[in-house]
Amino acid sequence: MTSYAVIMAGGSGERFWPYSRKSKPKQLLRLTSPHKTMIEEAIERIRPIIPLERILIITSKVLRAEIINAVPFFPAANVIAEPAKRNTAPCLALGASVIKTRLKETKETDAVMCVFTADHFIGDNDAFDRDVRLSIEKAAEGDVLVTLGVIPTRPDTGYGYIEVQERGPAPMKVSSFREKPNADVAIEYMKSGRYLWNSGMFVWRISSFEQAMRTHLPQVAEIISMDGDIDERYKALPDISIDYGIMEKASNVFVVPAEFPWDDVGSWDALDRLQNVSDGKNVEYGRVDVVDSSSAIVVNASTKGQVVSALGVANIVVVLTDDAVLVCDKSRAQDVKQIVSSLKSKGWDEYL
Repeated sequence: MTSYAVIMAGGSGERFWPYSRKSKPKQLLRLTSPHKTMIEEAIERIRPIIPLERILIITSKVLRAEIINAVPFFPAANVIAEPAKRNTAPCLALGASVIKTRLKETKETDAVMCVFTADHFIGDNDAFDRDVRLSIEKAAEGDVLVTLGVIPTRPDTGYGYIEVQERGPAPMKVSSFREKPNADVAIEYMKSGRYLWNSGMFVWRISSFEQAMRTHLPQVAEIISMDGDIDERYKALPDISIDYGIMEKASNVFVVPAEFPWDDVGSWDALDRLQNVSDGKNVEYGRVDVVDSSSAIVVNASTKGQVVSALGVANIVVVLTDDAVLVCDKSRAQDVKQIVSSLKSKGWDEYL
């Protein structure tokens, strides 16, 4: 059975302000590699499994041209702009609609659809390849929804969790999806050995996905089989995630435990994990001079030749760009989007 991939790349990356901006969010930045943007890395991971002509990128109208320019080797016709900003359930229904249209052209009746995001760190491409191929095999067998779950390395409260009925050979039957827990519950999840992080990566047959949509989100399901212009119908769709709308309700969900290092690169403090920083060491990007400091993240992304110096600080994030400076306690890195909201309220859109 033919396989397609959908890369979701419409996020704004507000927690990486001021480096990440509306027209150049984190998926277009070199955060996890000194040489490649995150969207480039995502494409190259998938390319050995699924050819470029069957990889779709779903993004926003604002970002479509930026992505096309950022990956000139990628087919421009495969960069699809959402008619309006919506959550992951409508986004994936749009991707399924495009795939169904292309299947009609090739006279195929079904295909496997693999779902990835443009802003994750994957630390072992060979293991990623094996896990995705195993997921494709399971999805191709019948009416199932497959997800990739990440084996927890810490009791993280920032991720949702997947509970399996019992540990065994992969893929395993999913018992439930759990929302982000508090610290005590996260510790219990790790101790039990029956919980995995929800990575937001999925694999299913188009027919299985459409049936799940018709059962749980019939309004969203309508666009999957629509011919022609779907813009107005899409704009009326609810803002709902695929996890809440489908995965938490479906009874035919299986999970493949990922054997690769993974991080969702959600905020500046992720740089500690990506560089394996510990014991008070600092993360330093660009022209910076950090003296007598510990556990600091100091990033100089300016093109104007400035130097950023830090003295006697700890657990702090400092980021310089050509027109903005961020200074925050590292423990508040997840809250940087509050600054973006504050700038919006002041009408300072030129800094967004």
